[in-house]
Amino acid sequence: MLGEFKKFVMRGNVIDMAVGIIIGGAFTKIVNSMVADVMMPPLGLLMGKVDFSNWFIVIKDGSSVAGPYTTLTAAQAAGATTLNVGNFLNAVISFLIVAFCIFLLIKAINKLDSLKKEEAPAAAPTTKKCPYCCSEIALEATRCPHCTSELK
Repeated sequence: MLGEFKKFVMRGNVIDMAVGIIIGGAFTKIVNSMVADVMMPPLGLLMGKVDFSNWFIVIKDGSSVAGPYTTLTAAQAAGATTLNVGNFLNAVISFLIVAFCIFLLIKAINKLDSLKKEEAPAAAPTTKKCPYCCSEIALEATRCPHCTSELK
């Protein structure tokens, strides 16, 4: 069983998948930073100085301090139950950015793959058809092995 597991882990696609997951984790941090630190502040400014991370709806006031709460952190510190709409919006935008980047990456890989296929020269034929029985035979053959006809 240990040998089978080692064989499974050492297959190329498992290693490729592991590398993809690790790079995906690092890429997600970059995208989250881009959304939270680069995209959302100007978007919030365009929408009237709205900070999306503080878009929340209080479902139930906290036990220690009653609302209204100015920030999500204050509401959570007071123990309030909230719907974090802004955090969800940030997550949706992050997902869309990641999905678009993956789309562009796959599109570029497919384009490179198609260029590679076009550049490959056609292999020289190693067989020919018998003019009498139409079966495939070696190029060097002087007699067809299927119908025994003499070939010129």
